[in-house]
Amino acid sequence: MTLALVRHGRTAWNRARRMQGRSDIALDAHGRAQAEAAGRMLARARWGRIVTSPLARAVETGSLIAARLEHVEQWVDDRLIERDYGVAEGMPVSEVHERWPDADYPGGEPLGQLRERARTVLEEIDQLEGDSIVVSHGTLLRVGVAALTGSGCPRILNGQVVLLEREAQGRLVGRFLSG
Repeated sequence: MTLALVRHGRTAWNRARRMQGRSDIALDAHGRAQAEAAGRMLARARWGRIVTSPLARAVETGSLIAARLEHVEQWVDDRLIERDYGVAEGMPVSEVHERWPDADYPGGEPLGQLRERARTVLEEIDQLEGDSIVVSHGTLLRVGVAALTGSGCPRILNGQVVLLEREAQGRLVGRFLSG
């Protein structure tokens, strides 16, 4: 099975480099173009479904991708929502990293809890028949890739596609694609 993990397209908060967790910020024009580019790339293969986070930026990205595909199911899974950043939500990323270098944000979701949530939902989707596209958020996808592959995962850019595929030995490996 193959999982195509897609980080939603860019938003105004991404452009302004603000911590964007569960705030429901819409895609900007560039973000819509990124989603359409991901859709063109993913249209080269056959997919069984698109599963998205409930946040508008992920749902819209998924819809723009689905417009390029034939006969694909779409649904939302609330577990794909981004990490809750607590008091860091909406702050400039540079200030957040300076104030909380350990990424332990007051009032936020603990990283270990996020890792387990991401691993669980991605494993469940991977078990479904056919290949799947998952549209979610940078931190959730990054920690999910690391949890599933057992190796670190660099930053995933807006609109970027990461393919997770099983090797003959059953181990999941990730491959980063760009439009």
